[in-house]
Amino acid sequence: MTVIEFTRQLGAAIQEDARYKEYEAARKANEQDDALNNLIGSINLIQLNYQNEAAKGEEADAAKMEAFAKEFEEKYREIMLNGNMVKFEAAKNAVDEMMNEIMGILACCVDGQDPATCSPEQEHHCSGSCDSCGGCH
Repeated sequence: MTVIEFTRQLGAAIQEDARYKEYEAARKANEQDDALNNLIGSINLIQLNYQNEAAKGEEADAAKMEAFAKEFEEKYREIMLNGNMVKFEAAKNAVDEMMNEIMGILACCVDGQDPATCSPEQEHHCSGSCDSCGGCH
């Protein structure tokens, strides 16, 4: 079996993981949430209006841009407080953590460590800033 075939099997296993299933359910709930989708549409329109005003260069109306920015922040806050979005963000974070662990294990293996025992947590601790790091390979 080739590495690509094993990777496809890993992909199938990921899709069977409870974290992924929660993520998919949360994503679908977001898609079906009309109030959330209206807020997202609204925030996209605000962003477009802001960009159009900013494109005017020196002739841009600073008061309009400030109003757009304030409205954007308010809508964003509403979006992030939506119950479905809260569940989605939690599920997405769980899947992101799983994927980071998988990628860490693969990186350890590429570095020649034992695939059965290598631990990416022991390799390096990510501070979130890639400027002073080289641990992600």
